[in-house]
This record gives sequence, C-alpha cells and structure tokens, in this order.
Amino acid sequence: MRNRIYLLLVLFLSAGLLLVACGGTENPGEEKAGTEENGDAASGNGEASSDYKVAMVTDEGGVDDKSFNQSAWEGIQAWGEENGFSKGENYDYAQSNEQAEYMPNITRFVRDQYNLVFGVGFKLKEDIQTAAEQFPDANFAIIDEEVDAPNAASVRFKEHQGSFLAGVAAAMKTKTNKVGFVGGIESPLIKKFQSGFIAGVKSVNPDIKVDVQYAESFTDPAKGKLIATNMYDSGVDVIYHSSGGTGNGVFNQAKDIKKNDPEREIWVIGVDRDQHDEGQIGEHNVTLTSMIKRVDVAVQDVINRGMKGEFPGGELLEYGLDENGIAVAVTNKEAMTEEIITAIEDWKEQILNGEVKVPQTIEELETYLNSL
Repeated sequence: MRNRIYLLLVLFLSAGLLLVACGGTENPGEEKAGTEENGDAASGNGEASSDYKVAMVTDEGGVDDKSFNQSAWEGIQAWGEENGFSKGENYDYAQSNEQAEYMPNITRFVRDQYNLVFGVGFKLKEDIQTAAEQFPDANFAIIDEEVDAPNAASVRFKEHQGSFLAGVAAAMKTKTNKVGFVGGIESPLIKKFQSGFIAGVKSVNPDIKVDVQYAESFTDPAKGKLIATNMYDSGVDVIYHSSGGTGNGVFNQAKDIKKNDPEREIWVIGVDRDQHDEGQIGEHNVTLTSMIKRVDVAVQDVINRGMKGEFPGGELLEYGLDENGIAVAVTNKEAMTEEIITAIEDWKEQILNGEVKVPQTIEELETYLNSL
C-alpha cells in the first residue's frame, strides 16, 4: 500500500514537471518573437525619422514673398508631407519682421529641440554663425550665404548661370533693344544676377542697352513700381528683377501698362521661383519667364542628408545647372517661342561643357564683354 502511494506521488510530480517544461518552452519562444518585432520597429527608419524636426527662419521678406523664402518653405512642407509629418510637430517656420527677431527665432527652435534650423537669406549670416557656435549640438544651414562652423551647412546657387539664360530670353524678346535689371539691395549676391544677365543679353546682341537700378530694399513694392515706371517710359520692354517683394511693384506696373494698352508688348522676368501667376492680367500674362533657384530641392537635399546621419556640416553646397538647382521657366508658352527655347538650350549646353564661363562679378563681366 505504501509503495502504491509512493508510485502515484512520483507519477504526479513527473507530470507536473513535464507541463512546466512544455509551458516554459512555449512562453520564451513567444517573448523572443515579440522582442524581435519590437526591436525591428525600434531600430527602423520610422522611429528615427519621426524624431527629426526641421525649422526655418525667414528674413523680412516673409514666408509668402513669392521668392526664396516661399520656395524654401515649400521644400520643407513637401518633405513633411512625404514623411506624413504635420506643421508644428516636425516642421515649422518663424517669420522675422525685422533683423532684431532673427536670433530670438533661431534660439526658440533650438530650445524646442529642432534638429536642423535654416536661416533663409544672406541677412541671417551673422546670427546663424553665432547660433552654430553657441549651440554645437544642433545643426544649422544658411541659404544664399556662407558660415564657418562644423555644425552648419552653407547653401548657395549658381544664379549667374540662370541669369545668363534669362538674359538670352530678354535679348531675343526685346523689340526696342532696351532691357532693364532691378536689384534689391546692392550686394555681391545680387551682382551675380546682374553680371550673368548682362552677359547673356550681350552674348546675343552686344548693341542692346541694359538699364540697371537698385531699390536698396527687398520689401518695397512702391519703389519697385517707380523704377519700373521710369524704365518702361524710357523704352525698356523687358525687365529682369532680383528684388524679392520689391519685384511685386515691377509686376504691378507692367500689368497696369498692359491693362491700359493690351497691344503693347511689355515683359517681366521673375526670379527665384516661377512667377508666372504674378504676371496674369485678364487673358494676358506679362511674365516672359523666371530664373528659378530650386531652393526647395536644395532644402530637401540637406534635410534628407541630416535624417540619414550624413549632415554636411562645414560644407559649402552649390546648386547650378548641373545639379538641377537652376532653371528657367517655360510656363508662358505663347511668349517663350520655340526659337527662344532652342537658343536657351544651346547656350545652356555651352555653359555645361565649359565653352562659356559665365561671369559672377562686375570685374569678370567686363573681361567677358571684352572677349565678345
């Protein structure tokens, strides 16, 4: 009897151990599978991307300047939409109404733990330089200028190349052999536009006169309108502006003239982005073409490098015809004839293969013109 009880006890304990062993084998397997799945999610691009935050600080032109502030913001928005992000969480901007607001805007984004802060426009150079030195753990980028810091990228464009092609278009379109250039603030940057444009015009026809005037502001449409009035009254029929919001006045004057005299051929060449819509007046459009700086493309390129852990800190990035960072618009199909487009493509090929070296400064321009 005692032996039978002992045998039953042994059998009971053995069965219990077997059940525990089977249960132990199954549960660790499930935990392991769950751990691997969580590990994939934790190490994947999704989580890393969702933590990346990008902001931009405008100059006084504002985010809707129909120029490079707007183009930069459109690039950031496109990046946000592509990644399923929302404004205010992973990307945002701060509008600066005066220079004194640059640094506070930059600092706010750094304190809100944005990974990358763009300063748009050469006016922000000093503040981006200062911020890069004060906040070494954050990354910065400046559009249209250069800063010297290991955590800051400098983004520039070969505006002289696109301006040259705009000059070709102007030279082929003018009926009066008088064209104009309206600059914002006189600076080495805007001189690049001026030099390239004049070189393009003179390469087509050295006898064309180019009237050059500066408004000394990027935010004064009234001054732009006044300059355009004087130019058009003097016989200029094509004006290329590189003046930010001041250029709105150039467009307004051209549209006023066209409204009062629909038969008169009067044109504006836009800048930085396709400004075709700015030239619409009834059934007519006074925008001949626009010299497009693909700020949106450059901004997205810098952001994507940063997301991959390959932020180009300390580097100068230049975007030109070769990098598809510069282009001329052909939106106005009636104004941009096949003859003009073909000529632009021919000159573009000469620039790309090195036959034509487009001047970037007034000194280089003088040398170039002497060689024609």
